[in-house]
Amino acid sequence: MDLRSYTKRTHTGPCFICAFLSGHPDYEHHVIAQDGEHVAFLDRWPTLPGKVLVAPRRHLEHVVRDLDEPAYVRLMLFVRRIALAVEEVCQPERTYVYSLGSQQGNAHVHWHIAGLPPGVPYEQQQFHALMAENGVINATPQETGAFAARLRQTLTHQSEA
Repeated sequence: MDLRSYTKRTHTGPCFICAFLSGHPDYEHHVIAQDGEHVAFLDRWPTLPGKVLVAPRRHLEHVVRDLDEPAYVRLMLFVRRIALAVEEVCQPERTYVYSLGSQQGNAHVHWHIAGLPPGVPYEQQQFHALMAENGVINATPQETGAFAARLRQTLTHQSEA
């Protein structure tokens, strides 16, 4: 990952989520799940195995005030459903669920779901584990596709239960 290029793109490029949802080829992601309001997809530069992003399909920029209570609850239930699938597939020691971004870049509301693998030394957990500056996972397209398929299969089994 070229952090300098990434930062420039977040400041000057289109909204990455809106570009992805409109089919822009430079913003492709593996979709894990979607409904009429939300989408879950694999992070292109994961810092932890199985890192997933969840966003409303509609361009919103404020985590709380742009959503009325029923819409917020629906979104958080969608986030929880995806997080449970990540937990089942990755068996993490801890699951991080957080929302980042700012008006300066990555303004579209989105949640990150990241499973901390067991055994990571404490000093390398929490924010350290989430920062791209500390490295990203360079999975092959085949590995990424296989992981996305496992998550989708897990979600299908959860829905059937």
